[in-house]
Amino acid sequence: MQTIVLTIHILTCVFLVMFVLLQSGQEGMGVIFGGGSGSVFGSTGAGGILVRVTGFLAAIFLVTSLAYNVLTKPSMLSEGSLMQQGAAGMSAPAPVPAPAPGGVTFEEKTLPIPATAAGEKK
Repeated sequence: MQTIVLTIHILTCVFLVMFVLLQSGQEGMGVIFGGGSGSVFGSTGAGGILVRVTGFLAAIFLVTSLAYNVLTKPSMLSEGSLMQQGAAGMSAPAPVPAPAPGGVTFEEKTLPIPATAAGEKK
């Protein structure tokens, strides 16, 4: 069932992108700022077949998105979440290993500064 819903969803996505790109913008950028005509659907009316097919594809996209989400939900809901399990469901942190003797350390050793390099003039 997941495969069927996912296939329909992908096909709907492809066709939805195609139908949105096929529609021509009539008004330009002025519509964004309220520069369209006074009617509810703009100056061209409610639109033709492209608008209706786009709306239908958008509805199918929404339904298949929700259906796929329901079909693929995790089955661990009966066990409870990590917040409900509390500290019992968590593991202890890994122990920090002791440094090996004679190994590399990242401590900085200071070297004595020679008298000539300390700013004394001869």
